[in-house]
Amino acid sequence: MKWKHLKVRIAGRRVIKTALAVFLTSLICHWLDWPAVFAVITAIVTIEPTVGQSIKKGFIRLPASAIGSGYAVLFIFLFGNSPLTYTLSALFTIITCFRLRLHAGLLVATLTSVAMIEVIHANLFISFFIRLGTTTIGLFVSTVVNMFILPPNYTEKIQTYLDDVLTKTGEELEMIMKQLIIESKRHLNDQEIRDRFADLKTELDQTDRLLSFQEDEAKYHRLDTETKRTFITEKHQLTKLRLIHYHMGNLINTPLENVCWSNAECTNIVEMVETLVDFMKYPSHYKASAYRRQVKQLMNQFWESKKPKEELQDTLFTPEVIILYELLSIYNLVEDIITNQQEQR
Repeated sequence: MKWKHLKVRIAGRRVIKTALAVFLTSLICHWLDWPAVFAVITAIVTIEPTVGQSIKKGFIRLPASAIGSGYAVLFIFLFGNSPLTYTLSALFTIITCFRLRLHAGLLVATLTSVAMIEVIHANLFISFFIRLGTTTIGLFVSTVVNMFILPPNYTEKIQTYLDDVLTKTGEELEMIMKQLIIESKRHLNDQEIRDRFADLKTELDQTDRLLSFQEDEAKYHRLDTETKRTFITEKHQLTKLRLIHYHMGNLINTPLENVCWSNAECTNIVEMVETLVDFMKYPSHYKASAYRRQVKQLMNQFWESKKPKEELQDTLFTPEVIILYELLSIYNLVEDIITNQQEQR
């Protein structure tokens, strides 16, 4: 298994495209008898997750590299090949790029600036334009390779992330509900629960980032009908998972004490949650009739919990009402996710 993962990493799309871009860039520079190092550096950093990002950052890196080259030529002219030249070239390149908000090109520009100092031995003016030309070659070649060679496609990876998040969300929900209802010490400040909740948020954000990559990529490579339908379903599923995460956060962060349910009622709710979690882990186990029956039971218990009690309540929203409301909301969202998955497949 480890060797399998290692093979996938080595043969990844971006790795292959980076290697190809470096080869083509250095080959072109060799034909032109220009130093390839600056072009290769630019080519390596220009292979972005999407074509759009490569183009956008390319328009930033080109002027940034020109600034770095310009400072290198200026300070070589003033101070020659000296420590002061390296220092001032790097310093002024960073400051200028930062002030002009050329952040994406700052690293390449600084590397270009300090690397030029060692290799400039001829006409400074010609050296400046050669460095600008090599940078342009690196940007152009990498962008073309990124666009036409193994175009990025994140739909399968997104679905894997979504399935994993749905499973982990179910496990987290089961842990929360058991502590809320069964445990005698309802310590929902338990660090494990909060850590898992934070990890889920991170995974949701990562999935959202992949979706934005795919959406950006669709501007340059039109999705076929099937892939487009899958992409829309994945966006819909992520929205639902974020809402489930929100409702779970309400259960964690709302003080819920003195839950006045009988042992039988508590056991019944926990069993329903376990069934729900099983559906989340294994969507193929989902049965609409059993699911609706559980929802009906929860609804009956919800309306029963909302009935006025004889004793005076400090709030209209009792712990029982809050738990059942959040749980019913989660039930509705999970059903929507599973039914959409089944329709898609």
